[in-house]
This record gives sequence, structure tokens and C-alpha cells, in this order.
Amino acid sequence: MARFTLPRDLYYGKGSLEILKTLKGKRAIIVVGGGSMKRFGFLDKTVGYLKEAGMEVELFENVEPDPSVETVMRGAQAMRKFQPDWIVSIGGGSPIDAAKAMWAFYEYPDTTFEQLITPFSFPELRQKAKFLAIPSTSGTATEVTAFSVITDYQKGVKYPLADYNITPDIAVVDPELAETMPPTLTAHTGMDALTHAVEAYVSTLNSPFTDPLALKAIDMVFDYLPASYEGDANAREQMHYAQCLAGMAFTNALLGIVHSMAHKTGAAFSTGHIPHGCANAIYLPYVIKFNAKTAAARYADIARFVGIQGDADDELVGKLCSKIDAYNAKLGIPKSLKEFGIDEAEFKNKVNNIAALAVGDACTGSNPREITPEQMAKLLTCTYYGTEVDF
Repeated sequence: MARFTLPRDLYYGKGSLEILKTLKGKRAIIVVGGGSMKRFGFLDKTVGYLKEAGMEVELFENVEPDPSVETVMRGAQAMRKFQPDWIVSIGGGSPIDAAKAMWAFYEYPDTTFEQLITPFSFPELRQKAKFLAIPSTSGTATEVTAFSVITDYQKGVKYPLADYNITPDIAVVDPELAETMPPTLTAHTGMDALTHAVEAYVSTLNSPFTDPLALKAIDMVFDYLPASYEGDANAREQMHYAQCLAGMAFTNALLGIVHSMAHKTGAAFSTGHIPHGCANAIYLPYVIKFNAKTAAARYADIARFVGIQGDADDELVGKLCSKIDAYNAKLGIPKSLKEFGIDEAEFKNKVNNIAALAVGDACTGSNPREITPEQMAKLLTCTYYGTEVDF
């Protein structure tokens, strides 16, 4: 038996933030990031609409990019003190991901972070609060997913938490928030969305329910990401919807080793944090070539759907990778970790350990081709030097 889970309600379109006026509740805590939502007036609007709904409102601000275990615990403590019946998170993937984890510790104070690392092991939520997510970036789709990525900086490891309990009750996909993204963030989040959709389509858990969502999202990203990067408002709106469709696909079909690699390399090097979407964009063509040994037909489906011409599956896979390479170049994304600036000696020193961690990542299980730690180290080495994947 399989499962397909999405938020109960999704509101979209310009001005859809106003739906907050209609929420029923007594107290709402707003979890937000470092200031862009405040700077552009969206935080004030959110507070105002919740107050119009008759709620007492409290803020938990300054959630950092790639939120830490410590931030999650502080947020949960604030929630236990305030006792909200709505948790509202607005901003990029980081505050929404953090708020999802806070939710679990708010309702179950005795739960440990170690207990939640095991996929689909969360206790039953909604005992105290419901959850509403409002994304401001067009990539993570955390507003519709059963996932949250939290970083343990002491270990240098990102942990993807997974449970359908943390799928939000309501998602508000208002493109006005996405219009504030700077170009680099637009590029990284857009390629993150593409990776979500591609990995969902080739996942071992793909289904007739997830395939149409994944294909439509891929087509929309290829159509709209370049113009969105250039600041076109209509393209920004369409990308905000595309990333949401990709999220609907991957939250149900799961992901693959592009994400395993991104999770385990993002915070691993002293010479530079690798933004999640940037890491995904770098790794995606290499992983497609690795996976094509067993999933060429699925990648060829994608290529045909987006209008790539060719006969044999191998030819279509190669052209799909070339198209992704061209988009990365257009968006200013490097082709390799070396080009990104990761120190070679540090990479060589850490690659075997990172490879073992990546193979153990929660996303590896649904990858279409099995991989050993030795193969993972080899694949990571290809992504470091920009060399061909031929194994």
C-alpha cells in the first residue's frame, strides 16, 4: 500500500496572504528568518492579518540559513511558553523547516533530536497546534512537504527529517513574496526545484500520482527560470508554482543521491559552505549519468517531455545533461566543487567519510541505482574535478 499526502488547503495567487484573516484560533506564533520579510513589509502584513482574525501574536525571529538543532530547541521552548494553537512560518526554506521541527518538540518536550532522525518516526502531531507555511523562495517547497532539514554544526552534518506528520495543514503560495529574491538565490532555488522534480520522476517510489506533477514542474522550470533570474515578474510567479508542484511530487515519491550528496557536503568544508540549491545544481548532471545505467528510459521520458529531440535513450540522456549544464552556466553556477572553491587537500582528506555518510542518507534508499561508499567517493571525485562519470 502506498500513500499520497499534501496539505489540506493550498492558497495561491497574488494577495493570497490575506487568507490569514480567516484562521480560527487564539494564539499564533510566527517563525521567521533574518529580516527580508520584515524589510519588505510581509511580516507586518502577516501579523496584521492574524490580529484581524482575533489572535494574539508572538514572533520567533532570526532563524539562520540552514537552521541548527540549537535554534530548533530555542523555538520549541518559546512555543511551550506561549502555547500557540497556530504555528505560522514565513520566509525561505530555513524558517519553515525549523518551525516544523520546533512543532514536534513543542508538542513532545521529552522527544530527542536523535529519535526524530529516523525517517517517519515522529509522534502524532496536532495535539496543540496546526501549521501554516508561507514560502518566500521558489525552491524548497517545504510548504507542501513532509521534510525538514536541520544542521548539527558540531558534527558538520545536515539531517533530513521526514514524516507526513510535518506536512503543513495550509500552504499559502503568494508570488508577491518571491518577487523579493535576489538573482543568485533565484538561480539556486530554481535549480533545487528542478532537482526535486527530476529525482522524484526517477525515484523507485514514483507513481501515477507523482509523475505528472514532476514532469510539469520540470517543463515549467526550463521555461521560466532564465527569465525569473533576470527579474521578470510573470516568470517569478510561474517559478513559485513550479517549485510547489515539484514539492508535491517529491514529498510522495522521495528523492535520490543528488540530495544525499548535497546534505552531506553542504556544511562539510572549511573553505566554504555550499548553498543547498547550488550543490544540487552542480551534482545533478553527474548523478544523471551515474543513474542512467539503470534509469535511462525515465530520463529519456523527461527529455522528450521538455522537447529534446533524439532517438536512443542514451542520446536523450546526454542532451538532457547538456541542457542542465547550459542552464547552470547561464545562472552563474560552477561546474565542479573545485571551481566552487573547495580546497583540494581538504576534499581528498574528507571524501571517503562524506561518501559513507551520503550512502547512509535518508534520500539514498529511493535512488534508482544502488551505490556503494566506494562508488560514492568516486562520484564525488568526478564532481570535484569536473570529470566524466563512466562507471
